[in-house]
Amino acid sequence: MANATRKEIIGKVYKMIPPMLESFHKGQLGRVAVIGGSEDYTGAPYFSAMASAKLGADMSHVICEPGAGAVIKTYSPNLMVHPYMRQSKHLAASETAESVTSEVLSMLPRLHVIVIGPGLGRDKLMQDTCAKVIEEARKQNIPFVLDADGLYLAQTRPELVDGYKECILTPNVVEFGRLAKTKNIKVDEGDPTELCSKLAKAFGGVTIIQKGAKDYISNGEHTLVSEGEGGLKRSGGQGDTLTGSLATLLAYRKAYHDRIWEHENDLEPSETLALAAYGGSAITRECSRLAFKEKGRSLQAGDLTEHVHEAFLNVVGEKESKL
Repeated sequence: MANATRKEIIGKVYKMIPPMLESFHKGQLGRVAVIGGSEDYTGAPYFSAMASAKLGADMSHVICEPGAGAVIKTYSPNLMVHPYMRQSKHLAASETAESVTSEVLSMLPRLHVIVIGPGLGRDKLMQDTCAKVIEEARKQNIPFVLDADGLYLAQTRPELVDGYKECILTPNVVEFGRLAKTKNIKVDEGDPTELCSKLAKAFGGVTIIQKGAKDYISNGEHTLVSEGEGGLKRSGGQGDTLTGSLATLLAYRKAYHDRIWEHENDLEPSETLALAAYGGSAITRECSRLAFKEKGRSLQAGDLTEHVHEAFLNVVGEKESKL
């Protein structure tokens, strides 16, 4: 697939997207959770969870700090918000790190995909809780996406993600440099187009989306380049639309492999993971292009949210409904 054209790759992404069928019931088209949301950062988990919802996930959850939860609930009644996370300074006398962790872990069996990192911050208890979530997600074979402060976990505790194939890391240029340093890879040496592949291999075959003017997507064996036109404004928070989109596409991937509708079943799990990564990148870039066309210099992360569905229609396209 590495040498396939954009049209061919998107054609395969299209195959993986469930049609809208009357026979489906609530939850089959994706139960996604974003874990993050600290006192200081309430926008990021909202943008991520809303992107997953707008791309069609049936249920979008946010698991966050109570203070963040109260705020995020005012942004949208469509998200399910669970105030289970705790920053160290907010841990009540009746609570322990273990009690907090067990509350979060109790959610995992209900989920298809998790996003870790939007608005998480670097607080030790928040980070430790997410480390436990990653360990448990691996045991349950739940795919996860790491971004922002979730990537700090991959940087400081690489063994958490090493070798886990159901994982996507989405570093920007600075985060990529830090991850590379963890694996003793020099970013200013060798062919820059092979760096993503090199880092993915060093992490044991995880999938990495190296965000930039072009997005390089690699699992160490195969590399795809996503270079659809994006917007020219680099406002903070656009990466949150990417993580939410990835989460929904990973949920669709599960639906595809679970055969919840009739299809040819000719795509392998390793291929569909790459397709989810490519599709998420392509949709987000189109989203950014549409939002920038409308807003120009004033573009903000929230403007992308409104264009997620249109971007999906432009890039992938909707399937005919079968009644």
